[in-house]
Formats: sequence, C-alpha cells, structure tokens
Amino acid sequence: MFDYSSTAQAVKERTLIKNVYMWMAAGLALTGITSLWMASDPNRMVSFVQGGTMWMLFIAEIVLVFYLSARILSMKPLTATICFAGYSILNGLTLSVIFYAYTLESITSTFFITAATFGGMALYAATTKRNLATMGNYLGMALWGLIIAGIVNIFLKSSTFDMMISGIGVLVFCGLTAYDTQYILSISRNYSGSLDESDYIRFSIIGALKLYLDFINMFLYMLRFVGRKK
Repeated sequence: MFDYSSTAQAVKERTLIKNVYMWMAAGLALTGITSLWMASDPNRMVSFVQGGTMWMLFIAEIVLVFYLSARILSMKPLTATICFAGYSILNGLTLSVIFYAYTLESITSTFFITAATFGGMALYAATTKRNLATMGNYLGMALWGLIIAGIVNIFLKSSTFDMMISGIGVLVFCGLTAYDTQYILSISRNYSGSLDESDYIRFSIIGALKLYLDFINMFLYMLRFVGRKK
C-alpha cells in the first residue's frame, strides 16, 4: 500500500532543505551586491577604510552574528529575517576591501571554485552513511587553532605561515560544510513535520546562517590560498 504519510514527510523535509539553501543564496547575493556597490566608488572606499568605519562595522558584525546564533530560536520571524539580512549587508561592506587586494578575475574564479567545493561537500554529507557528528569537537578545536594562528601571524607577518593557515582553513571549512549539512538534514528528518510556520522560518534561517558562514570563510581562505593579489 502507498504510504502517504511518509511521502508527505519527505516533501516537507525537502522543502525545509530547499528553504535553507534559498535563504543562504539570498544572503550571499545581498553580500555580493553590497560589496560591489561599496567597491565601485574609490573615494567611498578610502573614507570607509581610513575613517575607521570599517572596523566599527566589523565589530558590529561579530556582535550581531553571535546574538543571532544565540537568540534566533526565540526571535519573531520578522526580527530573525531582518537580523540575517543586516548581517549579510554588514559582511558585504567589510568584505568589499577584497576588490582592492585581489584581481577581479581571481575573485571570480575563486568564487566558482568555492561553490563547486561547497557543493561537493554538501553532496557528500547528504549521501554518506558515515555519521559526521563525531567530527564536531575536532572541527571546533581546529577552528580555534586557526583563529589563534591568524592572530599570531599578525605579528609574525610570515607569508609561508599565512599560506599554511589558508590551506588548513580551506580543509576545516570543507569539514564544517559537511558536518553542518548533515546536522541540518538530521533536524529536517526529526522535526520538519512538527514545526509551525514561525519555527519553520527560524530553522531555515539558522541553517542558512551556518552554511553561509561556512561558504564565506571557505571562500576567504581559498582566496588567500590561490587568489592573485594586485
């Protein structure tokens, strides 16, 4: 006999996953448009960097992403949406400096390389029978190691060390992409059918935020690793 309930559950699950990727794509598009707008005016960029605005927005960006990650499940859907859009815009403003550090060709090619790598890791997470949950602690420790190494290299200013950090960073965020994708799939399978509309939006946004951060960081480390500087 045809199982209508399992089919309905599968459709609901696919819809949640689809929403996660739609929110992620919207965030990336908003970030890209904002970056291009900011970088299109050299005078605006000079004022943005030299006036200290960039660093203030960078701090605001960090505060917002931590606040959003911690409080999103208790936010109203509209508030969560505004915060996610605001974070995407802030990130676009601070990332606009890459257009003055790297050639447009290398930024474009690195973006597509990152997209292909991200898609490959997401596909692996969706199809593998291996439980990736055990990777979480190791990836978390590796991420803290990257942050500490990056701070140390601010003082060392070693190009070789920077290349090593960038290569490891790409690998770490490849792992996080697979880990987060499988986690989101697990949430979808276990809770999709019981979510009301508000929770549906919240879960979509928090999933999108996780994958958005994975993509952006993978892109930045990849750009540092293979990008051609001006």
